[in-house]
Amino acid sequence: MKILIVEDDPQMGGLIDRGLIAEGYETVVVSNGVDALIAVATQDVALAAIDVMLPGMSGFEICRRIRDTGSSVPLLLLTARDAVEDRVYGLDSGADDYLTKPFAFVELSARIRALLRRDATGEKLAVTVGTVRIDSAALAVTVAGRPLPMSPKEFALLRLLASNPGTTVSRSRILEEVWGSSENIDPNIVDQYVSYLRRKLDPEAAAVRITTVRGAGYSLDASAVPQ
Repeated sequence: MKILIVEDDPQMGGLIDRGLIAEGYETVVVSNGVDALIAVATQDVALAAIDVMLPGMSGFEICRRIRDTGSSVPLLLLTARDAVEDRVYGLDSGADDYLTKPFAFVELSARIRALLRRDATGEKLAVTVGTVRIDSAALAVTVAGRPLPMSPKEFALLRLLASNPGTTVSRSRILEEVWGSSENIDPNIVDQYVSYLRRKLDPEAAAVRITTVRGAGYSLDASAVPQ
């Protein structure tokens, strides 16, 4: 299994490289965005760990460009910038998880394993609730057959709720499965993204509703399909 490391600091890149090789991964190490995009396009990369502060092209831009190609390879951003706004921006750029420096290698390794597990289970399935269809293979959402644009995190949150229709999904589970961790992430980000989804999903056309279960989490339920 091949991991792409995008890091312009030779010392940090070397530490991550040696640690992952010791755990049995193959690695590709590059120091800039252009080489990162080439590696994703030409090699069988299972996951990319990308530093945010890179010369020329930021990690945010690399994530956006990778997603623009239609690639669903898991992306893990590594950065010293830990403000909530930065994390939200990174996740909206297409990243699957966000790890703040300095970090212990064991945490990086655990995040990588979690992302690889998540990528291997259920990602290719299409889920339909009401008139909403979530296609994980195409990373696309349609409502009554019409495309509904979504950010990567909106897509992941909707897919999680739709995969558990009528079931209350806790905030902690949402953080773990959508953001990769419930630590060092403001739980209010879940409420913010639920609000985004509600604004995008016309309840009548979508024939679904997202219900707040006070003190517990959120539930997506099918409502009556309009005649």
